[in-house]
Amino acid sequence: MNSWQQPSSYFCDFTAFILIIRISLLLVLASVPVFLLVELLLWLAVPGLPGLLTMLGSAMLLSAFAALIITGFWGICKIIGCSVLDYFSSRQRAQRRLWFVEARQDQVKRLFYFKAKQIKYIHELNRKRLLKINNRKHIQALSKSIDKDLLSIKTKLSETAYLQLQQDNARYRNQQDIEALLNLQQKITTFV
Repeated sequence: MNSWQQPSSYFCDFTAFILIIRISLLLVLASVPVFLLVELLLWLAVPGLPGLLTMLGSAMLLSAFAALIITGFWGICKIIGCSVLDYFSSRQRAQRRLWFVEARQDQVKRLFYFKAKQIKYIHELNRKRLLKINNRKHIQALSKSIDKDLLSIKTKLSETAYLQLQQDNARYRNQQDIEALLNLQQKITTFV
């Protein structure tokens, strides 16, 4: 059974409504000839009978419209009752519970995905931070090693060449340029 279909219980059977609507329409249609007969009798000047037939036609119209209005209210009450019964039925409660569980699982999956993404992002930031610290330490160690090598070959170099190599070492260390420091170290080893 689809969720848009009404349950087929005795409470929600609407065939009686159709029958009452048909009876009301028949009363309306039957009142039309009565009113035509009243007009004919008035034209023929028959005393007394047109007044009684007018009351009969009016009563028929009034009862037809009253039946339609009462049937409409009754139908609305039945629809509301069927909807309430269907809403609180065990099938609908189970369906709502299932939808709640599915929504909760979907929420947990999304939360897990975003939490995992956040953890990966934080780990990547920490890895980059540690890599930067490690590179800085290695650059400092390489710069100190270059300083020691420069001191060991200071006597073999001219004063300007020695000062230039020291300045290059300081500049590359401040720029955190490890490639330039490695090239400088190789250049110094060629002097040895």
